[in-house]
This record gives sequence, structure tokens and C-alpha cells, in this order.
Amino acid sequence: MTRVKGGYTTRRRHKKVLKMTKGQWGTKHSLFRRANEAMMKSQWYAYRDRRVRKRDLRRLWIARINAAARLNGMSYSRLIHALKQANIELDRKVLADIAVRDAATFASIVATAQNA
Repeated sequence: MTRVKGGYTTRRRHKKVLKMTKGQWGTKHSLFRRANEAMMKSQWYAYRDRRVRKRDLRRLWIARINAAARLNGMSYSRLIHALKQANIELDRKVLADIAVRDAATFASIVATAQNA
């Protein structure tokens, strides 16, 4: 069998990795081996944190709803329970947005939930 040299393929792969790590500190953006380690680590963080972002946003929405609910004389858990009883199907993202942007509407939602 004849010898196959992988220069072209290897160079393309190395250039792709170095392009992805552009802006990294130290030798992580210039030496292939360090850059490859940094790239794999950053891709793992990106994959993980796409899921973590969903958790963090839900925690933020709950904190905002709780703060607005307490201003209206109700705790978060009681409000969510009352909303379920009143068949008001607003998710936490929308509730948090209403609580931040329009306090009067949120107060009317809380009042409707309390009456039901």
C-alpha cells in the first residue's frame, strides 16, 4: 500500500480549531494542542449551560412572581395554587413579565385567583 500523507486534512482541522479559539488567553489561541483542549472544554460548557440557562430563568421568574405576589398579600405557592383552581393558564414566564411591566394587571389576576 502506498503511503498517504494527511497534510491538507490535518491543516484544515487545525485551522478550524484555531479559528474557534480565537480570543482565548495565552497559548490557547495559537498552539493546536492547547487550543483543542480549550475548544472541547468550551463546547462542553456551552452544551451544559444551555440547560442551566433554562433553570436559571425559571428561578428568576419565580422570584419575580413571588415578590409581586407578596406585594398583593399572597405567597407564591398560594398564588400558583389559586391560579390552578381558577383555571387561569398563564405560565411563569408570562406571569413574571406581567408582574414586572404591569402591576395593575397582575393585581387583577391575583384578585381573580383569590375569588375563585
